[in-house]
Amino acid sequence: MKFYKKIFLILWSLMFLCVPANAEVVDRIIAVVNDEIITLYEFNAAFEPYLQNIENNYKGNDKEALIKQTRAAFLQRLIDNILIEQEAKKSDAGIMVKDEEVMDVIRDIMAKQKLSMQDFLRNLAKEGNSLESVKKEIRMQMMRARLLRREIKSKVIVTDEEIGEYYDKHREDYEGKETVRIKQLLLLIPPNADKAAIVKVKNEAMQLHKRIMDGESFDLLIMKYSQGPAAAQGGDVGYVGKGTIIPEVEKVAFSLPLGRISNVIESGVGFHIIQVVDKKGAGLKPITDVREEIKTKIEDEKLDKKYDEWIASVRARSHIEIKL
Repeated sequence: MKFYKKIFLILWSLMFLCVPANAEVVDRIIAVVNDEIITLYEFNAAFEPYLQNIENNYKGNDKEALIKQTRAAFLQRLIDNILIEQEAKKSDAGIMVKDEEVMDVIRDIMAKQKLSMQDFLRNLAKEGNSLESVKKEIRMQMMRARLLRREIKSKVIVTDEEIGEYYDKHREDYEGKETVRIKQLLLLIPPNADKAAIVKVKNEAMQLHKRIMDGESFDLLIMKYSQGPAAAQGGDVGYVGKGTIIPEVEKVAFSLPLGRISNVIESGVGFHIIQVVDKKGAGLKPITDVREEIKTKIEDEKLDKKYDEWIASVRARSHIEIKL
């Protein structure tokens, strides 16, 4: 996910964490951001859902300390949002978002949640929000995304050398899990069988193996003689991974060439004859298949760093007073 989309989705999801409660407050200025102010009433109204979420869900002994820490972080986010909006408005070309673009986002949200406008407005009312407040939040996030795209994303470059280095360091992440699809003819060893009984079952398996090698249909012999759970389906047990089947059978299955019939395999449960009919995921995914995925990961890491540097520089050249 691109960095600016990530920011939008995180903040958008936070708007719906819980239902705000009404609170009576005495209003005053708690922060000055250049020529704009944040009042205590505005702050408390915006922070109420987060406060209520902590009150309802946090069970620790340091709840007051957590609330204080969360309030400080939330105020910093409000200040940063104002700074970003100010930067967007004063940019040379201007970074504006049309009302129709905001409504497109809202319609997309409603479509994904299968809500009508009436249901959407009803949900907002239950959460203490209004359509106008949501539109304002979306507009700010879209402006933020466009500003970040221009000021930050356009300056982030990911080279082929970086992609190759990441691939080499994280090769285990790109190793496909090997699975094989097998057909099996299984003759079970009877419970409490003595040595003679086991030899008898083995001889039967050897005779069946000879018939297969002489050209008889493996599938038909499976359906007629196999005592395995998939006998009625021609012995097709589907795709299996390492560590999921009997070790003696697994050892042969993952070394047997595609289409070849195995020798008789003896295990603790019986005698098996298998055929590998398909293989998947063996080996390392080529870098060409995962290049874009790696590029996005590196890009997101760089964007996080660039954003922190950029917002710090904006704060440094701005007039900010905090009175909370």
